[in-house]
Amino acid sequence: MNQVIDRVPAGGDVLEIACGTGVWTALLADQATTLTAVDAAPEMIEIARERAPDATYVSADILGWRPPRRYDVVFFGFWLSHVPAERFADFWALVGESLVDGGRAVFVDEHVSAAGKEQWLGDEVVERSLSDGSRHRIVKAYLDPPELTARLADLDWRADVEALGPGWVVGEARRA
Repeated sequence: MNQVIDRVPAGGDVLEIACGTGVWTALLADQATTLTAVDAAPEMIEIARERAPDATYVSADILGWRPPRRYDVVFFGFWLSHVPAERFADFWALVGESLVDGGRAVFVDEHVSAAGKEQWLGDEVVERSLSDGSRHRIVKAYLDPPELTARLADLDWRADVEALGPGWVVGEARRA
């Protein structure tokens, strides 16, 4: 994970979308001047707060939330692949609203080569089994770097998206 953060540094004022348990939050906190982390689950925020106590946390559904200010960097780790296709443009509009002029989005997610590990129930729905035996249905759209770069270009974003290691995608995008 440090390899990703080192590759696309996230300094300045940083917004982390879908912080989850704070694995990335703790790494971002080492680079950021200020760090705001958003997640829909208060339980996840409490875990994240233990890893990065100095961050500011917001409990909100990111697809309905609007930023109160703008940031130098918007980071999301393993979130983009959970955004439904019909909300993709809306999500990137939110990212754009969240950035200062010249700001950038930085992200990491799963490469399309990892798609075989899930049980597919529909176009964007998979059933995921966790180590505790529980099963959950989730939206999932694995990322293909050239396809994602083209989709972002259609939304007026310049993106550099590439495979990194086995099954990962790392990207950086700026408004065109």
